Amino acid sequence: MAEMGDKTQLLALVLALRFRKPWPIVLGILVATLANHGLAGAVGVWVTEFVGPLYLRWFLAGSFIGMAVWMLIPDAIDDDEAESAPRWGVFGTTVVAFFLAEMGDKTQFATVMLTAKYQTYVGVVAGTTLGMMIADAPVVWLGERMTRLVPMRVVHTVSALVFAALGIAALVTG
Repeated sequence: MAEMGDKTQLLALVLALRFRKPWPIVLGILVATLANHGLAGAVGVWVTEFVGPLYLRWFLAGSFIGMAVWMLIPDAIDDDEAESAPRWGVFGTTVVAFFLAEMGDKTQFATVMLTAKYQTYVGVVAGTTLGMMIADAPVVWLGERMTRLVPMRVVHTVSALVFAALGIAALVTG
């Protein structure tokens, strides 16, 4: 959900419209996401080792609620990112662009939070990577037609409600 309407999803659309080569773009997204979320998952594991359960509970609750607010702020992609020349081909350009675009992004932050909460590195990294692929691959293949199906405001609002509920549940249930 954190990926819907996100800058990396917009980047997928821009790359698809510019290069019109879906397979190298989708494979580039997969490689970049595995690397980025692998690092984020490692941070989540580190957090659980060095933060006590009470502080972790408050951190997770605050993070989920913060994510809910963040979901209501739409992302935009810079025009200069869309116009950069493909030095490393479509695949290499996608890997580098996605890895950098994911730094400090909602989905990277969600990976840290979920790894800290569930304490399962492989499961969370696999799940968040699968979520990225489910959100981004159709954009690469279906492009602009998809953006007209569901208004992004609706997607952002529903996602914000889900993250708010997770934050409240973390506070209530511990």
